[in-house]
Amino acid sequence: MGAATDWVANYPGFPDGLSGFDLVERFRLQADRAGLMFITAHIDQIRSNEILFHLEGSGERWVARSVIVATGAYPARLGVPGESEYRGRGVSYCATCDGPFFRGKEIAVIGGGDSAIQEAIYLSNLALRVTVVHRRALLRANQALQKIAFARPNIVFRWDTILVDISGGENVTTVHLKSVTDGRVESLDVQGVFLYVGLKPNSELVAGFVDLDSQYAIITDPLMHTSVAGLFAAGDIRNTPLRQFVTACADGAVAAQSALHYLERN
Repeated sequence: MGAATDWVANYPGFPDGLSGFDLVERFRLQADRAGLMFITAHIDQIRSNEILFHLEGSGERWVARSVIVATGAYPARLGVPGESEYRGRGVSYCATCDGPFFRGKEIAVIGGGDSAIQEAIYLSNLALRVTVVHRRALLRANQALQKIAFARPNIVFRWDTILVDISGGENVTTVHLKSVTDGRVESLDVQGVFLYVGLKPNSELVAGFVDLDSQYAIITDPLMHTSVAGLFAAGDIRNTPLRQFVTACADGAVAAQSALHYLERN
């Protein structure tokens, strides 16, 4: 998710902010200078025999004494009619990926947290108008993002409102919105719908042998230990109360130190 984040305004040391891509690239360069080896592969399976971990993917296999899982999370699906049918035909979960396709068009952004407002701001640089649909009367996004969004003349807000369905022809043309206060349903003509209604951890790789919480996040202790000895988790994949770059980095530092201590003892 990091490289797909348009703008990061709250990472320490960068008072003017920077793009998610640039921040991740700085991380990579620093790790490269420290001698870290990078291998690009799609891991399909992780197995453990209580002594070693076996990783398989991209036609190759690796063996490790310890593993840190930092596979992040993906945008949750809302599950309304039309969402699946119009995915890729007007429905999107990534503004920096798909935003340029909606230049000069009407867009609806569903959600009121940091991700929703951050992406609404990005889309406002491209779209004719961005309508933010939020089920409450107040945003959950941080104040810095709210200030920017409220100052954008082409971002409008539909408060106390939920998305009922998405419809159209070959592509999206309309969304139906319902007031949670009086139940009234209205239609809104849009060509794009961007949904930001939470995150789901990418825990499928370890779901069979690691303890997960009710939201499928990996359960860890403060030292990032999971229920499996030698396996650690960091970032959005774990049961964390806050999902930000700075907290993910802190998790990574703790997990790395814990993994080192584990290797020294075993």
